[in-house]
Amino acid sequence: MKEKWTLKHLQHATLESQKLTQTSPFGKGKTAVLHALEHLGYIQIDTLSVVERAHHHTLWTRIPDYKTTYLDDLVTERKVFEYWFHAASYLPMNDFRFVLPQMSEIKENGSKYYNAESKVMDFVMDTIRAEGPKRAVDFENVSKESGTWWNWKPAKLALERLFMQGDLMICARKGMQKAYDLRERVLPHNIDSTVPSPVEFAEYLVKTYLRAYGFTTVKQITHLKTGEFWRRNVNEVLASMLEEGTVQRFNIEGFPSVFLRSDLVGRKIRKPVDNVRLLSPFDNAIIHRDRIRQLFGFDFRLECYTPKEKRQYGYFCLPILFGDTFIGRVDCKAHRKESVLEMIHLHIENANTDPELWIKPLIESVKKFAAFNKCASINLTEASSAKFTNTIRQLL
Repeated sequence: MKEKWTLKHLQHATLESQKLTQTSPFGKGKTAVLHALEHLGYIQIDTLSVVERAHHHTLWTRIPDYKTTYLDDLVTERKVFEYWFHAASYLPMNDFRFVLPQMSEIKENGSKYYNAESKVMDFVMDTIRAEGPKRAVDFENVSKESGTWWNWKPAKLALERLFMQGDLMICARKGMQKAYDLRERVLPHNIDSTVPSPVEFAEYLVKTYLRAYGFTTVKQITHLKTGEFWRRNVNEVLASMLEEGTVQRFNIEGFPSVFLRSDLVGRKIRKPVDNVRLLSPFDNAIIHRDRIRQLFGFDFRLECYTPKEKRQYGYFCLPILFGDTFIGRVDCKAHRKESVLEMIHLHIENANTDPELWIKPLIESVKKFAAFNKCASINLTEASSAKFTNTIRQLL
């Protein structure tokens, strides 16, 4: 008789698979960063720096001794590279072949976002080939318009197009400024660069989701892939895994036709300890908003792109995870010159969890997060309840 799985089982399976149930699940140091990337599949890059940037925040959540230099070191060592997963991301170099289909698509059919002039692209390639790695600022701005992201100077647009189609790779960063070099000078010679078949690519997606989340659905895997073509290939891979016994299928409240890793069935899933984690809005565990709403009943939207007057919670809220429950979110800002982490507005939304259980772990987590942001003090401006405001201020 098949074991009965519940929503709570799925919650714990996902938190364990996301490595949020342990203190140092990947070990320590730079090696732990590579292990984290290989397990999670990618880490999303974001340019916002209201608090420490998302890619660093996500890794620090799972690697307590994390240093922001580790990612740069791994790029320099050619163990990690930048490209797109569902957004700009760091990926393990061993997965390079799985970005080749998108590179080929852009090279052959173009892109409305990177519509660079061919003569400028030739000039950029010739310059890098002759002089070595270049950043956008290294090229003279030949445009009369200063422009925005949608109106880049020609050389910058050419760099991005050549990067997206795979002729160039990012070989280093200085802050958020990217340095580009020829692919053949960045990609290690021992890396497999054969283009995967559609079924191989579907298998890569399925296994990445199962490894990182414990379970998946066809809809989840194909949510950014349009057309029956993707669904058919994913279904084929899952059918093969069902036959092999590496996955099992369940119907669970809110998640019909769930595919669960067989190694999770029949063993005790690690229950999250009752500590508090302040997650990045771009953390792998929270990035799929529909999934997190269905799974945890937590409706999260990042409001930094929402007009101020229409924001419900704040500019840059961090989800607050207490054990296996999202108890709220906090709008934060690191005032680096003053060395102050400001909790602009703490929203506690879960009334069923006793505050006596989470307030001290929350304070401990906020203090660690402040130190990670190089802030020596913490200021709580406002909380959703006056009693929380007074109690937390006293503990801070």
